[in-house]
Amino acid sequence: MRVTAIGAPRVLILDGSVDPDPVVVGGKAAGIARMISAGFPVPPAFAVSTAVCRDFLAGGDPVLDAVWAEIRAAMGHLEQQTGKEFGSADAPLLVSVRSGAATSMPGMMDTVLNLGLTPEIAEVLARTRGAEYARDTRSRFEKLFSEVVGGEVPADPWDQLRLAIAAVFRSWRSPRAVAYRRKHGLDDEAGTAVTVQTMVFGNADERSGTGVLFTRNPSTGEPEPFGEWLTRAQGEDVVSGARAPEPLDALARLLPDVHARLLDHARRLEQRNRDVQDVEFTVESGRLWLLQTRSAKRSPRGAVAFAAALAREGLISPAEAVSRVTADQVRALLAPGLDPGARAAAALVARGTPACPGVGAGVVVTDPDEAEARAADGAAVVLARRTTSPHDLHGMLAAAAIVTEVGGATSHAAVVSRELGVPCVVGCGEGTVTALDGGTVTVCGDTGDVLRGELPVHTVSEVDDEDLRLLTRWARAVAPLAAWRPDEAPAGAEIVHGLDVSSDSAVANALRDNVRAVVTDHPLPVLLAAIHARR
Repeated sequence: MRVTAIGAPRVLILDGSVDPDPVVVGGKAAGIARMISAGFPVPPAFAVSTAVCRDFLAGGDPVLDAVWAEIRAAMGHLEQQTGKEFGSADAPLLVSVRSGAATSMPGMMDTVLNLGLTPEIAEVLARTRGAEYARDTRSRFEKLFSEVVGGEVPADPWDQLRLAIAAVFRSWRSPRAVAYRRKHGLDDEAGTAVTVQTMVFGNADERSGTGVLFTRNPSTGEPEPFGEWLTRAQGEDVVSGARAPEPLDALARLLPDVHARLLDHARRLEQRNRDVQDVEFTVESGRLWLLQTRSAKRSPRGAVAFAAALAREGLISPAEAVSRVTADQVRALLAPGLDPGARAAAALVARGTPACPGVGAGVVVTDPDEAEARAADGAAVVLARRTTSPHDLHGMLAAAAIVTEVGGATSHAAVVSRELGVPCVVGCGEGTVTALDGGTVTVCGDTGDVLRGELPVHTVSEVDDEDLRLLTRWARAVAPLAAWRPDEAPAGAEIVHGLDVSSDSAVANALRDNVRAVVTDHPLPVLLAAIHARR
């Protein structure tokens, strides 16, 4: 498979013949191309490059005019592969139009599903595949198109496609996307690609559905596959948290052969990509399709566990394992946990699914704007929502913990909280956590408990954790700065005592001052910060 580079075509058919650069086509499209090349069942797709996005944001509609012939040719490839025709009522081709930056930004930009529907096509679908399916698909399309693009749905599917591509490009500059990039230090000028992919329908019938599979548990780091599934659903139902999902065991009971193939595909994807994978999949009338795969967003606990496990298994080297864990992730993992005695005595006010480990306490607020404002004044807040959406990101960034009433462990709240390292509990039940507005609670993302009041905590040490001990040993072999606990510092060494190394910037300053060894209560974050500073 050839590898594309900067200067690749502005519109690239993802047929597996090339290995596209994620900088050019986005991580989503690059993952699709790799899966197609390896023979996985993936709906045909093409990508409009990040360069077109940058040009469009600077120059507007004339930029789309210049690439429109290439986009129409790429749609022709989808028609050829599927035997369907875009805009035709006889064999209608419907597509999804999705964002895809080089670095995954889950839920931060826009998507349109079921694009290409017209009233005439909906009537044909009702006759050929059932009125309920046609009505549901049309309703989904019109609602999402209205939210993302705005205005009436054009009668011409080609106009729909053009408007959707432009809307996805513009979502690169949405406030939530800008805030996300600022939080994670991502390039604000990189732009997003657009992936146009043939629709497959998890809402087709009772043998259809959609889900998300992690090849290992992204919250706890446990090695078993983890995921959720919804029958008669499309992908937005899972990630939005609007419907309560079922565990993957439900798929195993309904379609055992499909479940077995899914787990086999997931194992192969993890081996090929040398990292824990987050796989979106759809089952249409008993047929399994993989929509995308990417390296899974993970909690601090998951990051440490995955790095150590993958190195033990020989998928990555010890040096690469160290590079995959940040100092902040270890600091979060070493943050104080609930005191067992206080936990036993506290009143349980809600319980849900643990989505990101850790403990956070504060005043419950139900509005993300209020959460941001109160946090800016120095207050600790817990953001409580029925379910979160990308529009809530600023409040999530400000919160000490996040709780939701509906949604599962692959919902928006769960995925984003794991990446942020914010303790999170989801799916506590309708009316439960928003009713706590104004009260003070402690949220335990390890157990799923929401407890009344602000509870005392106790500290932990990396000495007690096998994965942390292993990463410490590997980090010492490559770090440009030695770090020792007070009880293990070698005698006679030139070690600086009492130096502030509590942050990445402080460690970088120590390196600039030619400090070579320090004493600290927690050596691993210092070693990791030193390694990252020298990159």
